[in-house]
Amino acid sequence: MDNFGKIIGVQGQIIEVEFKNHQPSIHDILVLQDDDSIKMQVAFPSGATSFFCLSLYPTDKLYRGLKVINTKKPILIPIGKALLGRVINIVGEPIDGLGEIKKEGEKPIYSQGLDYSEIAKTTEILETGIKAIDFFSPMVKGGKIGLFGGAGVGKTVLLTEIIHNVVVLHKGKGVSVFAGVGERIREGHELFETLSAKDVLSSISLVLGTMGENPAVRFLTGFTAVALAEYFRDSLKKDVLFFIDNVFRFAQAGNELSVLMNTIPSEDGYQATLTSEMASFHERLVSSRNNSVTSIEAIYVPNDDILDQGVQAIFPYLDSSAVLSRSIYQEGLLPAIDLLSSTSSSLNPGVVGELHYEVALKALSLLKQATALNRIVSLVGESELSPSDQLIYQRAKKLRNFMTQNFFVTENQTGKKGVYVPRLTAVEDVNDLIDGKYDAITDDKFSYIGSLKDLK
Repeated sequence: MDNFGKIIGVQGQIIEVEFKNHQPSIHDILVLQDDDSIKMQVAFPSGATSFFCLSLYPTDKLYRGLKVINTKKPILIPIGKALLGRVINIVGEPIDGLGEIKKEGEKPIYSQGLDYSEIAKTTEILETGIKAIDFFSPMVKGGKIGLFGGAGVGKTVLLTEIIHNVVVLHKGKGVSVFAGVGERIREGHELFETLSAKDVLSSISLVLGTMGENPAVRFLTGFTAVALAEYFRDSLKKDVLFFIDNVFRFAQAGNELSVLMNTIPSEDGYQATLTSEMASFHERLVSSRNNSVTSIEAIYVPNDDILDQGVQAIFPYLDSSAVLSRSIYQEGLLPAIDLLSSTSSSLNPGVVGELHYEVALKALSLLKQATALNRIVSLVGESELSPSDQLIYQRAKKLRNFMTQNFFVTENQTGKKGVYVPRLTAVEDVNDLIDGKYDAITDDKFSYIGSLKDLK
């Protein structure tokens, strides 16, 4: 009887429960006395003996006065090799119609993560085959990269292309976890079908909490996916690629829940716990001494405002960032990456090598000079520039066009064959372009080619 409580309030997905005797711990799962399939997770104290809980299922059967039982356990998901090739929800139930998952044990979705002394960092470059990323925002194995952009500028396409180039083209190297947080069910279904058709589904697990789900489910999807990544890293001793689309939806779901729990908001109206929630998620995505976890994250930028607090809370955890621009997208330059805004802590001689580092500095300098000349050109035209400025402006246009690329995952839409460009090939090509070896060729010829050997 000590484990019994009763519902004293229902507001959206937030259930207020009162325990007179033994009070539950945060993250404990409560079930209805009359129906143990209805579960809720203790989230936050609302009074001396009452607690706010997140309902993991629809709340249409809940009302005040119902008795609940504390299981004294957090959410436990099944673990085992059978999870590879499957799609699950936040509690580990299969949602792909392929039958029950044979589990080898259970694991809570919350953990403290690795001790600081156990965390390792490598300098091995993880090549994506996408010129703009490999050249300006190189990724390292075990690092984190964020793909920032507003609505409809190509974040998901870019993320899917990275999945194709890293997972599909390099079969058998480690395992992958994909977390679909607050995105369309259509996108999750298309990804599942693509991975199945490419015969790589057996090395990836998908955790989906889609746009139509309640905020509690969307919020917890990220934690379930991180727990899976930890299991593959520590128990199966595998290198893990962790993909998440979309981290902003994780922050947004937390905000929706905080409003229902009547907590005082912080900057930009976000929950006061935003920073700690981001920490509890990102600080578990780390590499051990033996195996790595590499994180590739899509981040929605509301109203194209990169200074939004929900977006800014993600930046401190990233090693590299690729920022997509709507104005570049409207010019038809895809991927629409803003080369000057995209950065990487790995862009140093010790990681990428002397040549790549020096060429990248020259390329960034060229693009900055061209940006300064843009206003003059818009007012009086390119012909009014001095010969040296004309040369800078033309080379910058060629460089920007050269960073466009046809993707494998859009072949059906564009009818153009995708290309994979090795990082060192892109470095050598940019070096030749900046040195003036292609000054005689017009800038339009540089669009949507692979290497400069493809110039016609």
